[in-house]
Amino acid sequence: MAAGGTRPPGAGSAPWAAAGGAELRVMAASRLPPGALTLKQFLRRQQVLQLYRRILRAIRDVPAEADRCYLKDWAREEFRRNKDATDEDAIRMMITQGNMQLQELQRTLKLAKS
Repeated sequence: MAAGGTRPPGAGSAPWAAAGGAELRVMAASRLPPGALTLKQFLRRQQVLQLYRRILRAIRDVPAEADRCYLKDWAREEFRRNKDATDEDAIRMMITQGNMQLQELQRTLKLAKS
């Protein structure tokens, strides 16, 4: 309150004033678009995209054209098939499996070159 017991203009007239700002926090959060990602979802999405790019880059090193096409189609289909996954544990597991498959591909390519 301002000195003298009077309120500054607009103070107390907002619905959140009596709740100590709790309503303000809810209102601020609702300003996000309905499809906005949380920070955790955004970071997980970045991990998935990074894995996808790394897989595609590794596939470029496959010597046979037919095998490259097959692997590229396989990778695309796997990521498309799981694009609507929302369970955090399932997504982490898929990322782990994808990283293991990428490592296996990289080991195989390294052996093929030697």
